[in-house]
Amino acid sequence: MATTAQDVRAIALSLPDSSEKPAWGTPTFRVGGKIFAALADDDAAIGVKCPKEDRAELIAAEPEKFFIREGHDDNYAWLRVRLEALDDEAELRSILIDSWLQAAPKRLAAAHPELADGEAGGRGGGRTGEGAEG
Repeated sequence: MATTAQDVRAIALSLPDSSEKPAWGTPTFRVGGKIFAALADDDAAIGVKCPKEDRAELIAAEPEKFFIREGHDDNYAWLRVRLEALDDEAELRSILIDSWLQAAPKRLAAAHPELADGEAGGRGGGRTGEGAEG
């Protein structure tokens, strides 16, 4: 069963101190005021935080799953994910946790070591980069 925009919303909002706010006409999910995920206009893909140095490897390994919008994402630590290509909700959760950890304030991320350790039902800490900014 393919993951959906509703799955993205449910998982993103289940993460600590997360909120939803529209931007550019689409839903975005934030922590500490920073966007960690955004749904595409057609709900078929999401954008998530990903260190620029990790993107090429992810895209080369699974081009049906990961991509960037040329000319749009080039200068940002951002990666696009096709929802229909994901294995399951656990993979979606892992990707969203990784992105959340990169956007969350350091204190907040440190207060939730279970997310970095891949617990709490996810496989966090490794899919689209690790670490918190803030």
